[in-house]
Amino acid sequence: MIRRLLLASALIAAPALAQRAAPPAPAPVDPKVAKLRDAALDDDIAWDIVEGMTTEVGQRLAATEAEARARTWAVAKLKTMGFKNVHVEEFQMPVWLRGTETAEIVAPFPQKLTLVALGNSGATPAQGITAPVVVFKGYGDLASAPAGSLAGKIAYIGNAMEPTQDGSSYGAFGAGRFVGPALAASKGAVATIIKSIGTDHHRNPHTGGTNWPQGVTPIPAAALSVPDAEQLERVAARGKPVTIHLTMTPRFAGQGTSGNVIAEVPGSDPKAGVVLIGGHLDSWDLGTGAIDDASGVAITAAAAKRIMDAGRPRRTIRVVWFGAEEPGGIGGKDYARVHGGERHAIATESDFGADRIWRFETNLSDSAAAVTGRLQSALAPLGIVKGSGVAGDGTDVGPTLALGVGAVDLNQSGLRYFDTHHTPDDVIDRIDKDQLRQNVAAWTTMLAIVADAPEEIGAVPPRR
Repeated sequence: MIRRLLLASALIAAPALAQRAAPPAPAPVDPKVAKLRDAALDDDIAWDIVEGMTTEVGQRLAATEAEARARTWAVAKLKTMGFKNVHVEEFQMPVWLRGTETAEIVAPFPQKLTLVALGNSGATPAQGITAPVVVFKGYGDLASAPAGSLAGKIAYIGNAMEPTQDGSSYGAFGAGRFVGPALAASKGAVATIIKSIGTDHHRNPHTGGTNWPQGVTPIPAAALSVPDAEQLERVAARGKPVTIHLTMTPRFAGQGTSGNVIAEVPGSDPKAGVVLIGGHLDSWDLGTGAIDDASGVAITAAAAKRIMDAGRPRRTIRVVWFGAEEPGGIGGKDYARVHGGERHAIATESDFGADRIWRFETNLSDSAAAVTGRLQSALAPLGIVKGSGVAGDGTDVGPTLALGVGAVDLNQSGLRYFDTHHTPDDVIDRIDKDQLRQNVAAWTTMLAIVADAPEEIGAVPPRR
C-alpha cells in the first residue's frame, strides 16, 4: 500500500515538475564589477556624508537659510571627494515657514492632542479657532460628503496604513494628505486634521506637503500622531459632538532661493550620454533629515566616488543633490528645464531611506537587454532580485524620465521607512550601517555596469 501511494504521488508530481523550465543561464559577472561590489560592503563614505550633513547642518527646510548652508556644505564636501564640475544651479520658489501648532479637544472629553502643520498649510487667527469636528474614516468618505456640508467645521481624515515592503501603502493612503485638505476646503471646512500618513504608534506626528489647486485658499491643515488620531476616533465613536480648539500660525514668506548641487565623474565618451543619479538635499524641519534624504545623497555619491577612484567610466556620471523636493519636486523640475536637452542614458535616485535593497527594475530599450541581464547576475549576491515591473520612479528624476530617458530603480525595503518618515525621529540613529553599506554596494554595481556598458542605452519606448 505504501509503495502504491508513493508511486501515485510521484506520478501526480511529475507533470508539475516537468512544467518548470530551467531558467536561462545567468550572464557572467565581470570580475572588476564583482570586486567593486564586494569592496563596497565595507564602505564608510556614505556614513561619513550622512553623519556630517546631519551634524553640521541639521534640518534643511527648502529655500531657507538652513538649506543654503546645506548647499555650501555640499559643494565643499563634493569637491573634497574629488568630483569635477561641482556647482550650484539656483532657482526661486515660495517660502513656507512653520509657526505655533497646538490642538485640544474641548468637548465632550477635554484633552490635548499632538499634531504638526502640513507643508503649505494656512493659518488660524492668532487666538486659534474652536469648531465642531466631522470624522471621516478615510479619504473616500470625505469625497462622498455633499458640497457645503463642512461649512464652519473641522474635517478629520483617517486611514488604515500598514507597512509594506514596496511602500505601496503610501500611495494608497496618501491622498488624505496630498489633496484631502483642499477637498475639505472646497466643501466649506475651516480646517483639516488628518491621521498621520505613517505606520508607527508613537506620539510623533508626520508632516509632509499638501497641495492647493488654483483658486482654493489654504486653510489650516495638520497631521495628528497616530495614537492621537485613534484617540480622536474613539472619542467620536462615543456618539457625542466633538469640538476642537486649534491654533496654527505658519506663514508664507514670499520668494526665496533654493538650488541643485551638481557634481560629475567625467566620462571618456561624451556621445554615450549621462548617467544621472542622486537624491534630495532639503528635508522637513522636525528631525535632521537622515533617512529623508541625507542617506540617499550619501549612498549615490559614495557609489559614484568608488567608480571614479577605480578609473574613468565611459559615460559621465552626474551626481545631483536636488533642492526643494519636499515642497513638490521643484528641484527636479528645474533640472529637467535646464538639462532636458542633453543626452541622458538613465536617470535614477535614492529617496526611500537606508534599509536594504531587495529588488531592481529597469525600463531600457531592447538594445540594452543585455545590461539588465548583467545587473541581475551581479546584484544577486546582495540578495537583490529582478522585479517584474517597469522602472521609472522618483520625484526628482521624474521630469527627466518623462522626456524618454531610461531608468533603473533600486528598491529599498519600506517595512520600517514610514515609522519615522517626516517625523522628529528622522535622525541618524535610525540608520543601520550594514544596510547602508549594502545600498552602496548595489549602487556601485549598477554604476559599474551601466556607466561602462557598450550598448546603446536611453532610447526607451514611449510611455503609453
